Amino acid sequence: MNTIRELKKADLIKAYIDKGYSVDTASAEVDFAIEVISGLTPKDLIIGIMPSLKDIQKLYETVQTRLWTKQPMSQILGCSFFMGYKFEVSNHTLTPRPETELLVNKAIEVIKENEFKQALDIGTGTGCIACMVAKKTDAQVLGVDISNDALKIALNNAMHLDLMNRALFRKSDLFSKIREEEKFDVIISNPPYIPPQEKTHLQIEVRDYEPYEALFTKDEKGLEFYQKIAQNACEYLNNGGYLMFELGQGQACEVEKIMEQNGYTNITVLEDVSGIKRVISGVLIKNI
Repeated sequence: MNTIRELKKADLIKAYIDKGYSVDTASAEVDFAIEVISGLTPKDLIIGIMPSLKDIQKLYETVQTRLWTKQPMSQILGCSFFMGYKFEVSNHTLTPRPETELLVNKAIEVIKENEFKQALDIGTGTGCIACMVAKKTDAQVLGVDISNDALKIALNNAMHLDLMNRALFRKSDLFSKIREEEKFDVIISNPPYIPPQEKTHLQIEVRDYEPYEALFTKDEKGLEFYQKIAQNACEYLNNGGYLMFELGQGQACEVEKIMEQNGYTNITVLEDVSGIKRVISGVLIKNI
């Protein structure tokens, strides 16, 4: 590639569109790449602040790699933004998604209203849920994951956000390494919820690059982890504690039944901006 001496954002967006991406996706990814590589926002570009020649060259090379390989931009650049903060990501973690912000904001609301102090994030991945709950509340959050590689990244993110001793991490297969005496006011999870038969219908970016174990269940309805977590969370939730999940599309009714069967009450479901039932929460009242 010859040295590129001028940033032509429209040409980058057109390259995306020529590969079948929407204008919105193209614009968002180009803006994201520019900000990560050069630190410049769209407003900076509008008022005439331009990236350095070195950054422009890297930007064009990055977009070329993205469109050629289909690898997610977040993995190429090694980071993603979530709730306004930068998080390290890799092919060992799911890239944080805007839909998950709805789950985090609900958890923050519940923790603040009830002055809760202890939260558990199951399947923490990058640690984005654990970190933002710890950042926005007075609660201490334990994030657990089965992946050593994911836990290293979660710890890096907590350190970057100055959350040491606020967001903690531990290797655990669901509750396997949670001690009997450990109790929580809130248990949060964005679990794997995609049935394996749907793999062929997913975008290449998701199907081929994001960790299989963080996406797919073994059952045909994608309910495996909702069932396991709802059943076992009863042992670790304090009386009046909350269980919260992110939901896959079309799973709200089934997950609500699972929660009801395991003794959760006051179940509420929240829709995302697309009208999809995306977050469910319930309260555990124990007979003492």
